[in-house]
Amino acid sequence: MAERKEEETFKVVDRRLFTEDGQLRKDVVEQQRRDEEAAQEAEHKRAAPGIAGTNARVQASSKASNGTAAAEAAPEEAAAPSRGFQMLVDFLTRNAAAMLGGMADPRTGQAFLDLEGAREMIDMLDALRETTRGNLAKSDEDLLIEVIGSLKLTFMEVSKAASDAMAKKAKQKG
Repeated sequence: MAERKEEETFKVVDRRLFTEDGQLRKDVVEQQRRDEEAAQEAEHKRAAPGIAGTNARVQASSKASNGTAAAEAAPEEAAAPSRGFQMLVDFLTRNAAAMLGGMADPRTGQAFLDLEGAREMIDMLDALRETTRGNLAKSDEDLLIEVIGSLKLTFMEVSKAASDAMAKKAKQKG
């Protein structure tokens, strides 16, 4: 008996964003609409600004990107939000927030402040943004931009408060 060879087939996926006459393709418009809806949903779930808000924004974006709107029929050609990337951003953000006094030292119960370490974490996030520019899903890129901005603002506020406290302490001694 001769074995029957199954016919090998392949699928051609048109990755172009525009039709022959220069109009956006229907599936591209639909994907943009889904992305905008997911972003709006994430916007509604956001917490107050600051360190806690930064962590909440990371989690809200992760939930929105894993929600039904983004997962429904995401075409292969569109960059899909990456759970692994969002977890990496979350990890770096939480570490930077902890170094900015967002967490108490378990031994002393006092807020832990490491401005140099926080600056390095923020620099890592900046390097990640530069390295991945143009290769991320819109929601991943927006998340990265937002947490970097939030951390930089928090860093400036904490640095100013720390320098004011040091100046005040120096005045009392001198």
